[in-house]
Amino acid sequence: MSEKTVTAPVTTAPAGEDDFPIKPRRNLIDWIGFPVVGFLVILFIYNLFTNPNWRWDVVGEYLFHPLVLQGVLTTIVLTLVSGVTGTIFGLILAGMRLSRSPLLRGIATAFIGFMRAIPALVLLLLIYFTSAVFPEVGFGIPFTDIMFYEIPVNAIITQFVAAWLGLTLIMGSHTGEIFRGGVISVPGGQVEAAKALGMSPSLTFFKVVMPQMIRVSIPALANELISLFKNTSLVSIIGYAELLTVVQSIYGRTYQTIPLLIVACIWYLVIVIISMLGQQRLEKRFGRGFGVGANA
Repeated sequence: MSEKTVTAPVTTAPAGEDDFPIKPRRNLIDWIGFPVVGFLVILFIYNLFTNPNWRWDVVGEYLFHPLVLQGVLTTIVLTLVSGVTGTIFGLILAGMRLSRSPLLRGIATAFIGFMRAIPALVLLLLIYFTSAVFPEVGFGIPFTDIMFYEIPVNAIITQFVAAWLGLTLIMGSHTGEIFRGGVISVPGGQVEAAKALGMSPSLTFFKVVMPQMIRVSIPALANELISLFKNTSLVSIIGYAELLTVVQSIYGRTYQTIPLLIVACIWYLVIVIISMLGQQRLEKRFGRGFGVGANA
């Protein structure tokens, strides 16, 4: 009796998406734009290295100059201090805007509206020249000339105080709206569920609302911090010795305007890149479980 060999039928697996990759169609703008942009980039790079008017020797001389490094350090310190106080002030404003009290909501709304209307440069000048309106402050009997203690306003509002106060008010008014937007983005059902579980309002805020508020607010807050860092250049108008002020004082003596401005741009670019890297880490950290950074 012969054995019968059974051969399994050969099946062909259906073609998957990887077997026939879909390539996007290039439009006319891409075909023309890529060569043009590439040519302009090459032309710019060629000019950077061949045009002697850039004075890269001067840039290298002053890039790590002690005065410039001191200006960089001062700028970073001013940014960090103003950023912390501005963030805290923004939280307070957001709480006032979300308050049930019409008085608190009205004060916060009026303040934010005022700050939106006043240019940052004008605000810094108003704060710095406060002594022109109030030469002295002190304690005494109201509506009389009797004063028990007086101190000149110029002794209180120094260049650093004026710069710090102005930047804090600017950032606070912006971050207040950022935090308010983050709070109202949290679904109300989650708050109701927390109340149903017996969680106190403070615990509900810190455990339910705040993590989601931070996740939503991080991109805008990071952008605001970068804007704050660049806005420190505005304090040069009141003579505070930050990076731009130092650079201006140097090219005022050497008349090397463009090379010194390039030095300032390089330092601004370096710090902004570091800030953007920090922003990405924070977004991954707080975005876990929400799609963004879920695999981090």
